[in-house]
Amino acid sequence: MADASAGGFPDDYPTIDPTSFDVVVCGTGLPESILAAACAAAGKTVLHVDPNPFYGSLYSSVPLPSLPSFLSPGSSAPCPPPSTETSSPASHSAVHLDHRCLYSEVETSGTIPEPSNRFTVDLVGPRVLYCADEAVDLLLRSGGNNHVEFKSVEGGSLLYWDGALYPVPDSKGAIFMDSTLKPGMKTLLFSFFKLVESHIAAEGEGEASGKISEEDLDLPFVEFLKKQRLPPKISAVMLYAIAMADYDQDAADSCEKLLTTRDGIKSIALYLSSIKRFANAEGAFIYPMYGHGELPQAFCRFAAVKGALYVLRMPVTALLLDQEKKRYIGTRLASGQDILCQQLILDPSFKIPSLEIPSDVSDSNSPRKVARGICITSSSIKQGKSSVLVVFPPKSLQEQQAAAVRVLQLSSNVAVCPPGMFMAYLSTPCTDAFLGKQCINKAIEVLFSAQGSDDSEGHLETTSENIENAKPTLIWNCVYVQEITQGTSGTVLSCPMPDENLDYRNILESTKKLFADTYPDEEFLPRNSAPKYADDDSDSAE
Repeated sequence: MADASAGGFPDDYPTIDPTSFDVVVCGTGLPESILAAACAAAGKTVLHVDPNPFYGSLYSSVPLPSLPSFLSPGSSAPCPPPSTETSSPASHSAVHLDHRCLYSEVETSGTIPEPSNRFTVDLVGPRVLYCADEAVDLLLRSGGNNHVEFKSVEGGSLLYWDGALYPVPDSKGAIFMDSTLKPGMKTLLFSFFKLVESHIAAEGEGEASGKISEEDLDLPFVEFLKKQRLPPKISAVMLYAIAMADYDQDAADSCEKLLTTRDGIKSIALYLSSIKRFANAEGAFIYPMYGHGELPQAFCRFAAVKGALYVLRMPVTALLLDQEKKRYIGTRLASGQDILCQQLILDPSFKIPSLEIPSDVSDSNSPRKVARGICITSSSIKQGKSSVLVVFPPKSLQEQQAAAVRVLQLSSNVAVCPPGMFMAYLSTPCTDAFLGKQCINKAIEVLFSAQGSDDSEGHLETTSENIENAKPTLIWNCVYVQEITQGTSGTVLSCPMPDENLDYRNILESTKKLFADTYPDEEFLPRNSAPKYADDDSDSAE
């Protein structure tokens, strides 16, 4: 876990030997750490440096008192003292490397409870892992599961609809137990899940019978759900709480990403297979103990076992440019030492000099953002449950809400806060920071009551239990906006930012593409590359 209180720079930096590597990786975020592991597994010599005294970079889990330093402009990485030393040949020049501000519009309110350092904050929240997705498989393949323990999101998912929170009927068992569903609706849902399962089975066996037609697979998923006679609320469950669509699927003309039936069924298949994967995981999702910052560390441990060299508290101040070939061939460290390499990998907080930035990913053409929120509360959103996921479909909070808002509540069960306290993360993608923050704040108002409020405006009803529960009291919260960028290839790889998604699928795909573009003949983290541990158990979520 990160400990930013150990910051600062040493008076004397260590000398790195050797001074030439196949790959130099700057920053220990999740994509950089996975790439370092993949390169080391492919037999490349790897130097992995980070200016911080801990692992994780933009994917860190940090003590709450350290959060302002991460969100303040220009503080995504420390600025080292200038160095006058140099060892680069005359044919090489040093191009200064700057950092960019990735966070903006930061607003906080309330008072952080003491002891404040007992609260650990994910910079990527809200975020979970599907039990059956490739990120979990990569942890198993790299042996990372021996270093990270997971807990189930045991409260399941809730959908906000018409002013109430409804349990998500995400399996046949959940449908059967849901007292809010009429018998006719239960029959429709049973039939729909049976259709999906038949299609998945037929695809796996290569059979035509039982498969959804190609014509339907190419339809917008929202239209396919209408063909199945599912009413709006249940369609919203399928679209936003199970298939995890972000944008308003009913606004086909303006929807930024319209989900096809093919992609919708694929997401539902992942969800259903996740529910069944681990005996000790109650639902589809798991969360790492101590926060998501544990994941980069797991891949860094793997890379170190494979021979990668790790140096923390070591900022990079410049890129080395081969003047004749017009390509970057190394880095200058804060110590003044120059390190040569064939491939550079940088975390997205670096401003890569214009030689390497493609025109289609420049700052002026990257309007995508995600509005995020962090809350500390005194009780659970769902009575008796320590963790729960809440989904606000588009337009459920206000007419201008173009994208879903997702909320993940956590507790001391995963060691991120003291007993009796709860942490909730919120996010929604946006192009307009004001509207994005407005949606986050509206969701906070719906779920929580302010300290000192008599909560006279109402309660949230958990309809399956017919119990009217008082809103949890909001003790402290922070709302901010984060820039989103994709990874870029070249002699300098720029890794992707934490995105707006609930899981790591897109980030992982982008990371695999960067590796394939760089080493097309190498296998990405081969299955036989994991170190063997006596307690290896791939059938447990913990």
